[in-house]
Amino acid sequence: MEIDDILASVDHSDVSSPESTALDHQLLTRFWVAERTAPELLPWPARLMDRMMERVRHQIETIEDLAAASSDPAASASNATATATLTLSILQTDLSRTQYLLRSLLRQRLSKLTKHSMYYLLLSSSSPAPIPPPASGSTEAKLQQPEDSVPVPDPESLPSKSPLSPSEANFIYTHQTLLARHFGSSFLSSFPPQLRRLDDNAGGTSMVQGPDTREALFVRCLAEEVLVVAPPGDGVDEEVSAATMKMGDVWVVRWEGIRKAWERGDVEVL
Repeated sequence: MEIDDILASVDHSDVSSPESTALDHQLLTRFWVAERTAPELLPWPARLMDRMMERVRHQIETIEDLAAASSDPAASASNATATATLTLSILQTDLSRTQYLLRSLLRQRLSKLTKHSMYYLLLSSSSPAPIPPPASGSTEAKLQQPEDSVPVPDPESLPSKSPLSPSEANFIYTHQTLLARHFGSSFLSSFPPQLRRLDDNAGGTSMVQGPDTREALFVRCLAEEVLVVAPPGDGVDEEVSAATMKMGDVWVVRWEGIRKAWERGDVEVL
């Protein structure tokens, strides 16, 4: 009996069909590689993660049932018992492989979230802009605290530009609020009220630092042709096409130049 046949023999739902399982595992692996390589947080693949978590739950239940059956003292040491033991070992190995990818993916996303927490909170906030601090000397200004500048995301209706999942939005808001309170009690409380905000942009310099989208990475072209663009900046007034990749080409390019192509599935991050 082949390993694929053993895995397929315990798949009884459409979500866990062998073809769907193999495709989703390939998609998860590609997204994991892209998340580890890209400098910014990638959009949360909600449907893919829901399917993968459903498979994990189903596989855990199957493993528990097989483990209980194999540990039954009434079971004889027959060929069927040996097959069940082999099936249990293969399922546990396959489950460990999937769990490793999921854990590594989530840890990488948490690392990016905590590094640029205020930046992603502003992306996930439905408010158009932070409220400026009150005038110096007023009662409201004296009560200004660093946590007052933390925007509140709405996990149920995140903006389309937000790459966060609802759980990540809740986590990053709690994390940034605790961090702001720690800053306030440590040193910001001794600052003037107008300097206590964590999103201050006085003098044209913003305190909120985002990821560096100019980082270079390896990509493989999956479409017939893919345009590598140069976004506005560094003397460029508008987005222009810098070069053209052909199918199968592997290039080192800046993330900002192929981000849209990656979102369309025209390139693969290596």
